[in-house]
Amino acid sequence: MAISPRWSTKLATGVAGLAIVLAACTPAASTSPGNTQPAGTAATSTTPFNATAYPADADASCSDATKNTSEFKRIKAVDRLTVEFDLCQPDVAFLAKIAFASNAIQDSDWITAHMKDKSILRSPNGTGPYVLDNWDAGNRMTFKANPNYWGTAPATPNLEFKWSDQAVTRTQDLVAGTVDGIDNPGKEDIKTIQGNADLKFYQREGLSTLYLGYNNTKQPWDNVKVRQAIAEAIGYKGLVDNFYPPGSTPADHFTPCAIPFGCEGDAWYTYNPTDAKKLLTDAGFPNGFKTTISFRTAVRGYLPDPPAIATAIAADLKKNLNITATLDVQESGTMLTNAANGNFTGLYLLGWGADFPDATNFLDYHFGSGSGAKFGKPFEDIVAALKKGSTSAADADRKAAYTDANNLIKQHLPMIAIAHGGSGTAFKASVAGAHASPIGSEVFSVMKASGDTLTWEQNAEPLSLYCGDESDGETLRACLQIFESLYTYEVGGTKAVPALATSCDPSTDLMTWTCKLRDGVKFTQSGTLDANDVVQSLAVQWDINNPLHVGNTGDFEYFPGLFGGNLNPKPAS
Repeated sequence: MAISPRWSTKLATGVAGLAIVLAACTPAASTSPGNTQPAGTAATSTTPFNATAYPADADASCSDATKNTSEFKRIKAVDRLTVEFDLCQPDVAFLAKIAFASNAIQDSDWITAHMKDKSILRSPNGTGPYVLDNWDAGNRMTFKANPNYWGTAPATPNLEFKWSDQAVTRTQDLVAGTVDGIDNPGKEDIKTIQGNADLKFYQREGLSTLYLGYNNTKQPWDNVKVRQAIAEAIGYKGLVDNFYPPGSTPADHFTPCAIPFGCEGDAWYTYNPTDAKKLLTDAGFPNGFKTTISFRTAVRGYLPDPPAIATAIAADLKKNLNITATLDVQESGTMLTNAANGNFTGLYLLGWGADFPDATNFLDYHFGSGSGAKFGKPFEDIVAALKKGSTSAADADRKAAYTDANNLIKQHLPMIAIAHGGSGTAFKASVAGAHASPIGSEVFSVMKASGDTLTWEQNAEPLSLYCGDESDGETLRACLQIFESLYTYEVGGTKAVPALATSCDPSTDLMTWTCKLRDGVKFTQSGTLDANDVVQSLAVQWDINNPLHVGNTGDFEYFPGLFGGNLNPKPAS
């Protein structure tokens, strides 16, 4: 995939390589959104602090996979404003991972009081620039400025989220002036927006991947020739030409090429219906078979027109393989739960957008040791190659590891990568500070609308406001307005910069990370930030046996995807 000079420079200097990791650790108060507190502020409280650690008494095992499959060994509060992460292996992308929205820091007492009965899902207690004002389910969500925010106050005091799964509806609302900004305008709608002087389109590069998934432990998906046949029966270029906006390409690899090390190794499959038919015949299905294609109607950058794309793929399978695929539309939350737990017996359409610009974000989450059952059983040789890539500091070693990993993904076909979808946002031209985040994490607090409310319309309603147990993009975006992690991503970019931490510094072997917290940061409903909040926020995600490991669905997909697994993992089925 061709990449622009802007992106090739920006992503190549993101998180790849040890030198960049070390550079990102230095305090950068001037670059963090809303940061007004100097780095390294000393503790001023005289209240006794009882430091906690997790596990409380000893390190978690780094060698017994029945007890711990993650890269975490221990999380401990050193003092009120210092947290230490001890790891089982080096992690060159630690800062980018810890900055992600699912790792937002919650007040420990609030978690204890509100997690078990799930009231935490709709009763957020964050530290961010906005506070939830009202959630009118099915209609809209409103926010107001956090009066005690530690950083710069929002440029627009009120924020409103609306949603529609129809791109044309979102564009009509923007043209009519009833909203100030929208996500993912459709292919034809972009032309309308660009022709209107009162509006402005902000493009995202195609840092997303649509894939066709299946469970490789279930027939006929346990037969690699069936998987290869389908991979050669899909008209990738036709799908992109017909349904995707500018900046989109057929998939070269699972990871977009703009991500460092994303496109090492052999290129992906191409359309070859003659070979596809032979493969399916060799697999024992000369006359095809019947299956389903499950999808949700939620529009994403990787899936701009779900029904049309699902229909086109079904048509390719019928034409080239005599596979009859019935379309199965599922509610968004149900779809994500079924995918996470490997419940599908047929095919399903899902995808992934970059959370941070490193190969670990795409590959570890889907194919690594903590990838779960989404595609059935992980392939151990892929897992081993990915572990080498994620723990190696030298670029040459990472390149070799991801070459191996990508070649093995093509060989085993744990899923079928289809397209890298470009997307964007559109705003009224009068909105100052408007932007599109390449990773979908727009910062609305820096945007100045003409009135006292900024109204944003996205593809779907958030599922909850506890994002430790969510993987839906619209949900994560809502959480970003209310909550903060130790680090965050620069406005409109991908670099990890300090947020609730003033710095996170690694040991020379990258096995220990020490984070210094800002002093005096208040949670919106109750509590003041301290190191025990960090320990608790991550421990409830890490340990499956933790009594507060509840969340929304209880899947907690992101933590094992980012950090390789869990404490007290479920026995393999």
